[in-house]
Amino acid sequence: MQKKHLLNVALAQISPVWLNKQATLQKIEYQIKEAAENNTELIVFGEALLPGYPFWLALTDGAHWDTKINKELHAHYVRNAVTIENGDLDSICELAQKHKIAIYLGVIERPTDRGGHSIYASLVYISENGKIQSVHRKLQPTYDERLTWAPGDGHGLRVHKLKEFTVGGLNCWENWMPLPRAALYGQGENLHVAVWPGSDHNTKDITRFIARESRSFAISVSSLMTVSDFPDDTPHLDLILENAPKVLANGGSCIAGPDGEWIIEPILNEEGNSYHTLDFNRVYEERQNFDPVGHYSRPDVTKLTVNTERQSTVFFEDKA
Repeated sequence: MQKKHLLNVALAQISPVWLNKQATLQKIEYQIKEAAENNTELIVFGEALLPGYPFWLALTDGAHWDTKINKELHAHYVRNAVTIENGDLDSICELAQKHKIAIYLGVIERPTDRGGHSIYASLVYISENGKIQSVHRKLQPTYDERLTWAPGDGHGLRVHKLKEFTVGGLNCWENWMPLPRAALYGQGENLHVAVWPGSDHNTKDITRFIARESRSFAISVSSLMTVSDFPDDTPHLDLILENAPKVLANGGSCIAGPDGEWIIEPILNEEGNSYHTLDFNRVYEERQNFDPVGHYSRPDVTKLTVNTERQSTVFFEDKA
């Protein structure tokens, strides 16, 4: 008999085949199949895993104006980005449906509703029925990310029911933004998913903080990246490697419980899935003394308004 208060989760800490969409998709599919063999009900992948994080920007003077290297790398990046409308995630959705497994996947999205040329760091939620339920485009790219990613909108600030849990997610430094967190809390989130490009310096503090603030489970999942993960056919690879450290992202995937204490401490430099079973009763236990949008809130004093409209430059009205 299925116990609805228990949820089997997998943290998929893997490296991309950097900037190679098809090869990275194959790695993602492999991890999903392995997770299914371990009775996983939710698997999470890192930020921008498909097809990879824009590490070159910090290694090739990415802010230098009008340079050939950055233009060519950006074009290569865009060509390997995900266009959901074209079916780029169909194989992932099919696996989700086949194995009854929900998926959070960080992608670089090239959406047609914004013209099909700009790219976004998006967090895609696929239900256990194989349906894409939300695509959250990162609200504010961080620092040099703004040289390649466009800012997103509030359309993807949504939560999803999964057994007794209500799951929601944010990208990277969005997790430090109080108001997007509150937008998810207010919808009943009790399992928070934070995705990162990699490294425990990001995950080791905020994961426990979010768990304690929200009295929820908090899962952080990061990718890995070393110099050996750059494919030989990467444009300007020799110039990228001149300044690249041996390890660009060491992982740091982890889980904190609703009391803010570690369930799985940050995992470093290990590739593969990590598994754990979450017990929803722990949420109720910790909400007894603090609930940030329930009994410990004062909406008569402070209240948040969220614009969830999908932003677009052009709206066509049918006059027929």
